[in-house]
Amino acid sequence: MNLGIGGETAGSAIDPRPVLIVTGLVQEARIAAGPGMIVICSSSDPQQLRSLLATLDSSTFRGVISFGVAGGLDPALKSGDIVVATEVLAGDTRWLAGSALNEELIANIALGRRRVVRGGLAGVEQVIAGIAKKAALWSETGAAAVDMESHIAAAYADEAGLPFAALRVISDPANRALPALARNAIKPNGDIDLRKVLRGVARNPLTLRSLVSTGIDFNRALRSLRGCRGFLMGGEGLVTADL
Repeated sequence: MNLGIGGETAGSAIDPRPVLIVTGLVQEARIAAGPGMIVICSSSDPQQLRSLLATLDSSTFRGVISFGVAGGLDPALKSGDIVVATEVLAGDTRWLAGSALNEELIANIALGRRRVVRGGLAGVEQVIAGIAKKAALWSETGAAAVDMESHIAAAYADEAGLPFAALRVISDPANRALPALARNAIKPNGDIDLRKVLRGVARNPLTLRSLVSTGIDFNRALRSLRGCRGFLMGGEGLVTADL
């Protein structure tokens, strides 16, 4: 892409080190995987992500990218819309995010009715599922979207002095609550426990409608994320994450 890590510039050699891609779900990790990438998946568990990062030698990477889906906070954003982070916020801490995306690239990404915005990402330790909680977090932070990996990835990059960027696709928009059954059906490896989903629906058939809507949003987000896969490669222009 031009999310911008390690490209060749005039008078400089190509950095052969891989890019560290931080994801929360196994579906995101599968999309991101490829040559020049080291991909880790937190299984939507912030502490597990921190433990994984602690085992890695940061000097072996040329940059860090948070890549995956996110919950919408800005009511104008729909599932499948893309947020290129300008910053990541968690509590009182803010990290800048680098990007070499220009208006032409954004226009190209937006083909197929995918909206692309630059905006902040709110980092949290637990899923923000309810509509009211999303609205409160949007009012508090002004962030376009929320996820559970970007703030940890940004902190890791900052401590290591590595360039950092984040690209997230809206899965559950601000006006849709994420069903508890969907949240609780994530296995430790990041896969979805279909048996748990089916058992939950059998116990409470009324959850089926919300699960179907959530599934449609999630699949739309994954399709959009696949369309962004090529932007992980090459380019230049990332800045080091700063407090």
